[in-house]
Amino acid sequence: MILPPIYGAIQTFRDGRESRYICSFLGLAAVGVGSWCFHMTLLYEMQLLDELPMIYSTCVFVYCIYECFKQEKGVSLFPIAILFIFSVSVTVVYLQWKEPVFHQVMYGALVACLVLRSIFIVTWVYPWHKPLFYTSLAIFLLGFLLWNIDNIFCDSLRASRQTLPPGVGVVTQFHAWWHIFTGLGSYLHILFSLQIRSTYLKYRPKVKFLCGVWPTLHIEPQRTS
Repeated sequence: MILPPIYGAIQTFRDGRESRYICSFLGLAAVGVGSWCFHMTLLYEMQLLDELPMIYSTCVFVYCIYECFKQEKGVSLFPIAILFIFSVSVTVVYLQWKEPVFHQVMYGALVACLVLRSIFIVTWVYPWHKPLFYTSLAIFLLGFLLWNIDNIFCDSLRASRQTLPPGVGVVTQFHAWWHIFTGLGSYLHILFSLQIRSTYLKYRPKVKFLCGVWPTLHIEPQRTS
């Protein structure tokens, strides 16, 4: 049976054992809604609704990847407290100090924690899970690269669109590609987290492609002796 990730998260980690993985998907949904509200209105309040959920959802990702080798039903309060304090601190500072670079640095620090932990896992623990992790990382970094190009060369890109056919000009909307690629990279990282956790729990996860295109997680039952 091929499981879409959210269904796989519920079915494989249900009964209170791994509900934090479901929070990953809810966090992504919150980021998506906040981003939509900001880009529709360009209001500062909606910008906060766009940017702060990025911090909150990534904190959930960090907790999942650092706690992936815990026993079933195990809950570590210390990392929860640390991440909660971090989220609240970033929120309070950002509300008072309206400096986007601060948010970018804090978000980058969380992403760095994710990447370093994931590299450790695929290097020393489950090296056969490298393809999914490095694919998610490459797609995310591609989005980050396009975001920087759009920031640096925004005026030049905007001027060039005036001379390009409409269909071609759309392709140069690199900020839109940033959303697409980082969203897809985050989605694949959630699959990777589920893949690691289900492997630790002795399930047999495999990545399958829905309609030959969209990656999903295929989780087979635990082996019976």
